[in-house]
Amino acid sequence: MRRIKPSKKCRGDSTVSRSSEKQRGKPQNGALRPNILFIIADDLNYRTIHALNNPEIHTPNLDRLVAQGTTFTHCFHQGSWSSAVCIASRTMLYTGYTTFKARQYAETAPLWVETLTKAGYDTHIVGKWHLSRHNLKRSFATTGPIGPPGMFVSTTSSREAYNRPAPGNTWQPWDKSRKGHWVPAPDWMTKNTSGKADPVVHSNDIWTNAAVDFLAGRGGQTAPFMLCIGSYLPHDPRQAPKHFFDLYPPAKISVPPNYLPCHPFDLGDYTVRDERLAPFPRTQQAVQQHRSEYYAVITKLDADIGRVLSALDQSGQAENTIVIVTSDHGLAVGEHGLMGKQNLYDCSVRMPLIIRGPGIAQGKILDAMVYQHSIYPTVCELAAVDVPPCVEFPSLAGMLRGENTVKHDVMFCRYRDLQRSVRTRRYKLIVYPQINLIQLFDLLNDPWETANLAQSPEYAQVKRKLMAKLGRLQKQLGDPLSPLSVADEPDEVKEN
Repeated sequence: MRRIKPSKKCRGDSTVSRSSEKQRGKPQNGALRPNILFIIADDLNYRTIHALNNPEIHTPNLDRLVAQGTTFTHCFHQGSWSSAVCIASRTMLYTGYTTFKARQYAETAPLWVETLTKAGYDTHIVGKWHLSRHNLKRSFATTGPIGPPGMFVSTTSSREAYNRPAPGNTWQPWDKSRKGHWVPAPDWMTKNTSGKADPVVHSNDIWTNAAVDFLAGRGGQTAPFMLCIGSYLPHDPRQAPKHFFDLYPPAKISVPPNYLPCHPFDLGDYTVRDERLAPFPRTQQAVQQHRSEYYAVITKLDADIGRVLSALDQSGQAENTIVIVTSDHGLAVGEHGLMGKQNLYDCSVRMPLIIRGPGIAQGKILDAMVYQHSIYPTVCELAAVDVPPCVEFPSLAGMLRGENTVKHDVMFCRYRDLQRSVRTRRYKLIVYPQINLIQLFDLLNDPWETANLAQSPEYAQVKRKLMAKLGRLQKQLGDPLSPLSVADEPDEVKEN
């Protein structure tokens, strides 16, 4: 385990002062600062938690957190400048900057974990980071095992096999010879096993074991901790022990109501890597196969979260620990004829956000629209740590304390220069400026976003108002495509 010194300078278009000694360990009112356990998944759709919205999936530990904490059911990310949506989402999370600034200031902004480290937190990370090594070094006081940038890559044959089902395909996600998430066991996991340990383990077991060891080693330490666990699940390749897949026979998995064999038009990145994981056109059988494996690795992730929660309970520090579970974004997995996250449908731009901890209401479900990137100021406020003035997203701490406050009445999202959207509680408008196309959905009556109302005369005023909201947000956020001029959708280009 490597200990580093927090950086002495915070640079960006704003600065933050170093914490005083009075702030280190406890806030100035004398109360103990809460610990922070932050778990972030990769590609976790918001419709994948049994207790909230999906009777097909087994997630007992996430269900436990829902019962013990507060859940935001309408949590969004603000979009991406890249097909690697995870990088953009995480950059906004850790910098607190909005989508058109985060990339510019990523290497100089006062980062979320860096801010906690300067305030006296014992900050530690295991698993996926996915930002620069420079930002990793200046954020965390110590690091455990860190995974590769991007994703785990399986063997060539298994990558081809993922485009399935297909005749003669013998690839199995529990086959440890296929690499990917099946990796050599590190020495520290096998040294006390008398030679009986499996030489190949699942990547998520490495992060989980390291997190459990970190929590077990907290005895006698007085500084509050911030433990970040970055899981690569449920991102493909979707691999795990066989018993997780046995829970989900593909033929019994539901096809989503918005299933389509092909998306009705080219969104701009229709042949990106994520979309090539399943055959064109998408068959219902292929969607069932992918969703069954998606659910299986989510259940694997849930089981590992349960191990970490048990270790937290055994450490004796659970009552003073804020637990946060979220994801960088969602994933289509067969919705709208799509497989990836390079789109602005709810399946991709929404993610779970569950927060449990001291002073946070139990079993509370909030449907207010929030950005996931508000975690930065929220944790700082709950920990009595000053929020750097350059952070642009609002804190949700008041909502967690029961205040009936609305942070956003409209949400903005973008994908590269190919897509823009605005979303209110009832309506969503998506604009595709490169192909001069608009979608409009009535989410109250059509939550699966299946009926495009953009050309309906009775919704013409709604469309105009949303276009105006979009223009204002583009200007406010510094969108280089502002002002966006899009004609009415041409008659020859419509959704089926």
